[in-house]
Amino acid sequence: MVSRWPLAAISCVAVVAFIAFVQHGQLGSTVSMQRRSNLGVRGLSSMRPKCAAATTLSRSPIRTRAEMPAVGDTYEVNLEKPIGIGFARGNDGRAYVIKCDPKKGNLDPRCEVGDKMVAISASFGDDVWEAENFGQIMYAIRTRNGGLYFKFEKRGGDMSFLEFDNTDGEFRKERAGGNYGAGTREVQMRNYITSKENERARTELFNEGLEDYNNAKYEDAIYKFEDVLGMEPPNYVGDNFARITPMYEVAGYNIACCYSKMGNWAPGLSALNDALNSGFDDFEKVRSADGLKELRAAEPEKFQKIVDRYDEPVFDPKLVEGFKNLFGLGKK
Repeated sequence: MVSRWPLAAISCVAVVAFIAFVQHGQLGSTVSMQRRSNLGVRGLSSMRPKCAAATTLSRSPIRTRAEMPAVGDTYEVNLEKPIGIGFARGNDGRAYVIKCDPKKGNLDPRCEVGDKMVAISASFGDDVWEAENFGQIMYAIRTRNGGLYFKFEKRGGDMSFLEFDNTDGEFRKERAGGNYGAGTREVQMRNYITSKENERARTELFNEGLEDYNNAKYEDAIYKFEDVLGMEPPNYVGDNFARITPMYEVAGYNIACCYSKMGNWAPGLSALNDALNSGFDDFEKVRSADGLKELRAAEPEKFQKIVDRYDEPVFDPKLVEGFKNLFGLGKK
């Protein structure tokens, strides 16, 4: 009995010690995990970049479809120049949004292709013009200093203002069925007649602009020449495969001459650049004609820079002048 007691006591002690060891290990494991968890939270929080309010980039508000004006509603827009909106002359003579390009200038997210201009700020002052004449609208956009005010009518992308007469019921049926019949021929004939009438009206408008210019009515002439630009026929292809009519090129040049005579230099340079960019290439006239005399004298460097962009001289004038000075050819 004496020899067995120590063994039983030892066994009991061993079991108790084992249980205590297991409990202690679990507790230690729990504490250790909790410590690692705390360290992990602190570590992550310390690694997060601290964003100050001053470094936050400001963005234009993104409008959802629900926030856009409904079709038929009007909305007002104020934009600083340059603007990224392009306009086209509709069949009713009004101005419509034809392009929205953020690379060209400032935009309003509500503006969409097809929207019709209802009103625009005058070329100067606080007056607002009814946007009824395309030429006057383009004049106001080009000449106004500072911001521009617009009122537009939402049209939901409707581009019918550029189309000829396609409202005939028989025509629509034939087009839907892929057929060509009397209805289609009738609409094509009407459209052909309409295009000829538009061409004649455009020529008359161009001649009226020339008359106004010769009578020193330069602002009225600009309205008419801008209208001529707006009446450029779509998909034009000339005999020489040119995509722009000669009348468009000349009208653009005439607009630059009008601004030159009015002493309005910035719009004049802009109009000249547009004319040369459209294909007007009578550079001798540009450099010497009386129409641009005032503009050449007032802004010689800017004027020459624009002309050289489209008709780069064979010899650099500065290089020629330096050559003369080097050999004393420029001295009298």
